Amino acid sequence: MSAPADAVTKAGRRVTRALERLKKYRLAAGLLSFGGLVLGTLRDLAPIIVVVAVFQIGVLNQPFPNLGGIVGGLVLVMLGLALFIKGLEMGLFPLGESLAQGFAHKGSLFWLLVFAFALGFGTTVAEPALIAVTAEAARVAADAGVVAADADAMDTYALGLRYTVAVSVGVGITLGVLRILKGWPLHYWIIGGYVIAVGLTFLAPDEIVGIAYDSGGVTTSTITVPMVTALGVGLATAIRGRNPLIDGFGLIAYASLTPIIFVLVFGMVF
Repeated sequence: MSAPADAVTKAGRRVTRALERLKKYRLAAGLLSFGGLVLGTLRDLAPIIVVVAVFQIGVLNQPFPNLGGIVGGLVLVMLGLALFIKGLEMGLFPLGESLAQGFAHKGSLFWLLVFAFALGFGTTVAEPALIAVTAEAARVAADAGVVAADADAMDTYALGLRYTVAVSVGVGITLGVLRILKGWPLHYWIIGGYVIAVGLTFLAPDEIVGIAYDSGGVTTSTITVPMVTALGVGLATAIRGRNPLIDGFGLIAYASLTPIIFVLVFGMVF
């Protein structure tokens, strides 16, 4: 083998070994980062664990049932929360911000509002908490005689309630995006919205009032909050004259408020 070819071969081997070492370092750094996230979730869960342990052992004077299963479940919860947080940092937050900035730079108000409504509707329809709550509401409504106690009627009630909430969140996010674009004060909208909600409370059937107010909470869960927050922050960052800290947040308030109003109306119409 000639000297130049031998030198090239040796250089290639050195590059290969360097890349292998770099991969190992990256893997170690990734494991350390994930370990820090797991420890962080343990720190966040520690107050809950302490409270449960104190009341279970100190107040009720009872041992934990299936202690091994409980400990294993806590470990899985910590790992799941750590993976969820890492996924938000790597995927949902950058994606939401990039989409918002892309629409802002495109300068199309129509498509931005369509995207805001579709995002609010799509993320809410997919919320596991909302699916569970609407199914439970349909079952309780059937037990109370509000709807017929058969599967079709209960499914129709649950589906109607679910899509009502999803549409309301879409409308709320659209209004929130308009607020960011126009620079309207947040408190006027929130105060006015709750005044409407309280007024409708006196007109709506008693059976729907509790569901309406709970629906505002179940919509802002694991899927909706990251995407909507990223949308608001990204939009406020891309628009000149907007402060991401002041104008970027507040969309979740719309997503919590509008379902109350829409579900109250749903109960009155249904």
